[in-house]
Amino acid sequence: MEFKDSFFEKVEKKTKVDKKTILSLADKLQKGNMKDKNTLKEVIDTLSKMTGKNVSKEQEDKIISTILEDKVPDDVSKMF
Repeated sequence: MEFKDSFFEKVEKKTKVDKKTILSLADKLQKGNMKDKNTLKEVIDTLSKMTGKNVSKEQEDKIISTILEDKVPDDVSKMF
């Protein structure tokens, strides 16, 4: 699926996240091994920067272990 620049412009205006960052994250998610701790750390770091939310080492470890142990709940908000 190909998105037009107008789509990315709307997203950037709402989120302050540019097209390059969105595409980079999508590429990591698509090509990355989501069972690899380093890949997960990169994705968490990227999302943290994109959203402006700090993720503590403890939170990062909990997210990674939850994913690696296949214990991701249907409602991610229940993780915290």
